[in-house]
Amino acid sequence: MDDGGRGNVTKWQTLHVGEDGIPRELEDEIASEYALTVVLNGDEFGTLVCSPTHQEELVYGFLASEGAIRSASQVKKLTIDGDRGYAYVVLDGEPSIGRERSSKRFIGSCCGKGRQFYYHGDMLTARTIMTRMTVTDEQVWLLMAALQESSADFISTGGVHNAALCTPDELLAVRTDIGRHNALDKLYGYSMLHGARMGDKLIAFSGRLSSEVVLKAAKMGCGLLLSKSAPTDLALRLADELGITCIGFIRGRRFSVYTHRERLIISHGLP
Repeated sequence: MDDGGRGNVTKWQTLHVGEDGIPRELEDEIASEYALTVVLNGDEFGTLVCSPTHQEELVYGFLASEGAIRSASQVKKLTIDGDRGYAYVVLDGEPSIGRERSSKRFIGSCCGKGRQFYYHGDMLTARTIMTRMTVTDEQVWLLMAALQESSADFISTGGVHNAALCTPDELLAVRTDIGRHNALDKLYGYSMLHGARMGDKLIAFSGRLSSEVVLKAAKMGCGLLLSKSAPTDLALRLADELGITCIGFIRGRRFSVYTHRERLIISHGLP
């Protein structure tokens, strides 16, 4: 296992005071937190505060999100020292984008739209999505229900995010992390390592639809984002420009479609 046998949940002896005011000793389930430092070609590239599962996928997804790699084949060797919290990556050549460029602010404009907020790495790796796939209202409800049913670690701890790579009909891979960006990077790594085509895939997500989440979807090549939570305005401006459909506040059979509604088919038709 690439997580060294660690899980997303640990036990903690807790004094719990209930509504009756009586204190009780309980063994509580707590979300695990773990620091993983990525060393790229001998130089420290970054440290991820994460959940300790699916570390290999996390490293691949993180490096791709930062623009250091564009394909899994660029990684010549990956060694994870789970006890010390290090991931040693050797590339076949130099990084596609250096760490200093990936985190440097880029100020520009694109027809007066949101791209003036990009970092250099985002500018070079986020792409406009042209997928023609569609999803029905029933598929939206069922996918979010399936994500929630698969979220055992969230149910037990309340302290993690969940993200799933999906077809319109089923969840293909579900990844969990204390950081919403890490959960998405794990999916990115999964898609790279499995050669998944993203044109007919979507992402179901437990967290807020922030600009960071939209950018990660664009880098992965995914054109539909489903969430039970709210979006931000910058996220929607970016999604509108990048061709990404954002559907939020999916609660039971209710939801809101914010961008590119042409990909949604509902039984009563669209206004």
